Amino acid sequence: MNAVANPFLLALSLSLVLVPLCRLLAVRAGRVAHPREDRWHRRSVALFGGVAIGASMFVGAAAFGLIGQLPVLLACALLMFLTGLVDDLLRLKASTKLIVQIALASVLLFFDYRLNWFQSVTLDSLLTLVWVVGMTNAFNLLDNMDGLCAGIALIVGAALLVDLLPGSTGAAFAHVRYLALLVGATGGFLVYNINPASIFMGDSGSLLLGFSFAAVTLSSTHHGAGRSDVLSIVAAPLFVLMIPIFDTTLVTVSRLVSGRSAAQGGRDHSSHRLVAIGLSERRAVAVLWLLAAIGGAIGIAVNYVNQSWAALAALIFLVAMALFAAYLAGIRVYDQNDVRVRERRLTPIVVEFMYKRRVAEVVLDFSLVAIAYYGAYKLRFEDPEDFMKNFANFSRSLPVVLAAQMVAFFIVGVYRGMWRHFGMMDTVVVAKGVFLGVVTAQLVILYVYRFFSYSRTVFAIYGVLLLLAVTLSRASFRLVGEYIQRQRNAGRRVVVYGAGDGANLVMRELQNGDEVVRLLGFVDDDPRKVGIRVHGFPVLGDFGTLVELVRHGGVDRIVIGDAHFDAQRLSDLRGLCAQHGVALTRLLLGLEELVVVTSDSAHNRPRLRKVEL
Repeated sequence: MNAVANPFLLALSLSLVLVPLCRLLAVRAGRVAHPREDRWHRRSVALFGGVAIGASMFVGAAAFGLIGQLPVLLACALLMFLTGLVDDLLRLKASTKLIVQIALASVLLFFDYRLNWFQSVTLDSLLTLVWVVGMTNAFNLLDNMDGLCAGIALIVGAALLVDLLPGSTGAAFAHVRYLALLVGATGGFLVYNINPASIFMGDSGSLLLGFSFAAVTLSSTHHGAGRSDVLSIVAAPLFVLMIPIFDTTLVTVSRLVSGRSAAQGGRDHSSHRLVAIGLSERRAVAVLWLLAAIGGAIGIAVNYVNQSWAALAALIFLVAMALFAAYLAGIRVYDQNDVRVRERRLTPIVVEFMYKRRVAEVVLDFSLVAIAYYGAYKLRFEDPEDFMKNFANFSRSLPVVLAAQMVAFFIVGVYRGMWRHFGMMDTVVVAKGVFLGVVTAQLVILYVYRFFSYSRTVFAIYGVLLLLAVTLSRASFRLVGEYIQRQRNAGRRVVVYGAGDGANLVMRELQNGDEVVRLLGFVDDDPRKVGIRVHGFPVLGDFGTLVELVRHGGVDRIVIGDAHFDAQRLSDLRGLCAQHGVALTRLLLGLEELVVVTSDSAHNRPRLRKVEL
């Protein structure tokens, strides 16, 4: 462990000292990042944090003799670092940086750094180039909010260290030390980059990080422990680096679909979208850190935990990330006056499928059926030997289950609902579809194919798992929306008067409205309701409590959800709110019939009559 801890501590110590020096030099030299329309920060911040990261790592590499052990990797990493530094100073064209990235990726390929995902050398070589260039740019794009890129890099580096360290010798161990230096240097920089950041890493840091992680994942398969199974070779690096891949894909697809250049800067990254729906910058970054940690844990589990369970967890995580992408893709982050917005070209293709064509919904359910059926077999036959004995039954019956379940969902009307308004009755429809699909599949398997060796318990477990999976997938948009609503620190502070039946309607109006609000809770005159929670929010007190909140500036807006609110009290509250500058809104319950078509008996023709209910 000392062989890894010592490089980490050296790089960490150097970085903690060099970052403030680089910040001081950047400010004196006028090398600061000024606020721009397509950038997130709104104040000038020093650059050259990447210089401290690079200097700490390269000095540490020389101190621990890695120059002689990893000459190709260090030389390419140095050239990538210098390219980023020149870009920080002179602003290189995107095409120039791309050419350098392709050239350096080709050098790695020439020295046999490969993904080794395919037997075809040509295909594997092309994919290796795409991997290196793509991952380098992914970290560059990820550097869009305080602490985000450095924090993700720290998590990715730690996950790769845990993955590569056991059994590493020779060249593989040299790569582990390289990673330890990179993680230490990044950790020292992150201390000064946490929101509010006092220094940015710039392209010199982000390009170095992305290129290094891409190269190390190549070396892990080539110089590592000789892994031959496809799941370890492919899934481990993909899941460890999931968030950079996720963010780059989301941004690229969104920009292309909206008619923008993929290379154009903008505030449309996953972190920006999280802030746009009400999270603070720190919480938005923390959410992405958490997802990166989950991806890293799954990437490690692929190699060191039972692979059948790891594969199941990986599939579930992929489905969850796809739903998360669909949710983020529906958030407007572009200028509403942009001509592309007026032409309705903004909605990403994922959301188009999800809400208009149902294609993505069908594909999702297809995946959930397969995952639930596989999970049922794993839970029923926990012993690996028993599972392998029954795997043939699973393989033969899976097509029947898939066909029966998808047809059942179509028949009962699962694909006629709206996700954003998913409720209890929709759950009943899903339950009917699951029941019909399970019964149909059992009848076909047991009485048509005569496969009497099948376990009936598997179908019971499968039905429960599928019901949970489909229900959660449909309710995910509402769950995420309501969770974020509760986490908001920004927005107008709102109190709802009335915790009765009208509270549900008020909640929906507040959550679906365009205005960003922060609900503090409810106020109700019924003393039995004080202290309880309604829709997850507390009942703060009675009318007296509300008066105190208004007088002490504790609320910005009051919404009256009680249809039978006392007229005199309403008048008093209106005057109090006007005196203290608090907005007052009332939710009107009831229906008004505007036009009724009746028959004029005298002339035997339709006529119009207005009726109020």
